[in-house]
Amino acid sequence: MHRALGYVWGTIIVLLLWWLLALLANSPALPTPLDTLPDVVDNWDAIVPQLGISFLRIIEAMAIGTILGAPLGLMLGRSTRADAVLGPVVYVLYPLPKIVILPVLFVLFGIGGEAKVILIAIAVFFQMLVTMRDAAHAIPPSTIEAMRSLGANRLQMFVHVTVPATLPDLFTALRITTGTAVAILFIAESMAGSTGLGYYIMHAWSLLEYTQMFAGIVAFAIMGVILYEAFDFAERRLARR
Repeated sequence: MHRALGYVWGTIIVLLLWWLLALLANSPALPTPLDTLPDVVDNWDAIVPQLGISFLRIIEAMAIGTILGAPLGLMLGRSTRADAVLGPVVYVLYPLPKIVILPVLFVLFGIGGEAKVILIAIAVFFQMLVTMRDAAHAIPPSTIEAMRSLGANRLQMFVHVTVPATLPDLFTALRITTGTAVAILFIAESMAGSTGLGYYIMHAWSLLEYTQMFAGIVAFAIMGVILYEAFDFAERRLARR
């Protein structure tokens, strides 16, 4: 109940700020919420399929990036030798804006959804790798030594110490990565292809249908809230701070 009230209050604040900015701008490019929300309802049948496509791309990409990046990050965080070998490679590649390789992916995989999913997965992979590496590295040595004194092997320490200790960091990384993934998805969908919310928004913009454009933006916000709530739910069930 408390979370629901928080969302209601947050939505009211956002709508008031939106309405104020629309009044100050006094431009058709920034319609008021009262002008936009009817378009959200009227165009919902057209928005939902695009929302579903974008949502599926985000889920696929985040799953791939997390499954590959999180375990490797944990390994680097607990292995000095592995970190010494692979750490410099990560330092070189991590700061590179992943969006710049989108044209290369379009050439290799076409302008369909595969290139967009791969691009987001790459971005998620590096964020997960760096976050989980730091989380694993921060585990107190005393905890590791205590498990070793009890005769635990590497696998047992990984399962019973490393993973539980870093789960909160994993979900924090997922929430942070969601914003990056959605931003990259919008750019990728708006650059090429004819599906997804990014395409829907830019197509409406090209037709000067600004209320439809903002309807697509509202749909993006709804998708972000769903992802955040899903991660919060999973964290409450799996992680104990």
